[in-house]
Amino acid sequence: FPETQDTQRFDGGLIAEIPTENLGKFHLRASAVTQKHQHRFGDIREDDRHETLFGEASFSTQAAQTSWLAGIAIQSDTYRSKTFPKFDYTHTTPALFVQAEHDLHEDLTLAASARLDVHSEYGSHVSPRLSALYRPGAWTFRGTVGTGFYAPTPFVEEIEAAGLSRLEPLSGLKAETAESASLEAGWASGPVEANITLFGSNIANAVRLEEIGSPNADLVRLVNVPGQTRTRGSELLLRYRWDEVSVTGSYVYVDASEPDLIGSGRRATPLTPRHTAGLVAMWERHGKGRIGLEAYYTGEQKLEDNPYRSEGKPYLELGALAEMIVGDVSIFLNLENLLNIRQTKYDPLVRPRRAPDGRWTVDAWAPTDGFVVNGGFRLKFGG
Repeated sequence: FPETQDTQRFDGGLIAEIPTENLGKFHLRASAVTQKHQHRFGDIREDDRHETLFGEASFSTQAAQTSWLAGIAIQSDTYRSKTFPKFDYTHTTPALFVQAEHDLHEDLTLAASARLDVHSEYGSHVSPRLSALYRPGAWTFRGTVGTGFYAPTPFVEEIEAAGLSRLEPLSGLKAETAESASLEAGWASGPVEANITLFGSNIANAVRLEEIGSPNADLVRLVNVPGQTRTRGSELLLRYRWDEVSVTGSYVYVDASEPDLIGSGRRATPLTPRHTAGLVAMWERHGKGRIGLEAYYTGEQKLEDNPYRSEGKPYLELGALAEMIVGDVSIFLNLENLLNIRQTKYDPLVRPRRAPDGRWTVDAWAPTDGFVVNGGFRLKFGG
């Protein structure tokens, strides 16, 4: 069962900045990208083309303690498929945006922005954002709230992996909309640095793939999930520096849930571990080299449509790196996944039969490449 992709990509861009005496600056940005793909999914060949055109013009200025920026933008996204032209689309999105930043005090900065996007397929959306930065002494506090939207296309992760052959044409979809907020507090004094972040988001009309009819129908469609997909979490970072040695520890907690399409309850969002942590120790001397050790822990996570298990096992990845510098030559060696953790040690990657969306493999919830060694050298020329 061959799965291949040949890609031809061309892109170009332009950035210009034009100062205006005693007023401010004009900014111009433009870019164009075109990609041609030749996919092979078993006996099915899919040839397609993606194109994106983007242009933006803005003006920025500063008066006293306040800086402003306002502008207009337009983006066009085009998709054409020789094999499945029923999925062809052209989306055009003009936009207006404005941003302001004000230093209320030498330790306090406030920022606000708003953007109006007029999408040719999914309507108009206003996306405001507010943030504040407060830095009294050794402390740093930052808070942000905002909204955004995403216009659906056929290319969710499952379709990217298996192609369009089993997907029904898009119909009746709404744009995904999101609300997000975060609060961060940091402290640094001498060799110690600490940072904690609280974050959360609500996504309405999240797009999900679902089967059509019986399990053996081998057809899928994209639908908007009723209700909200919610994420709440926190991140803790601690760092200690002592001469040439630094030790950094991190921990992330994520509670993510979404409406369950079967019944009226909620379920944990798949492939989202609730607990992850890391520890990195590094010795580094300028001009001489460095030695580092790292450990990363990933906790249990819910799995979706996996015939072998419903929950991934926790695992620990260990790594080491070393670099030695002699004159203009540096030699380095990286050892990754020292414990040779692999998903295939628990279950196969290949399914007993193809999934309704056409995939032959399960989602990756653990490393798939095992123990990896890479090394090399660098040469410096000139003064």
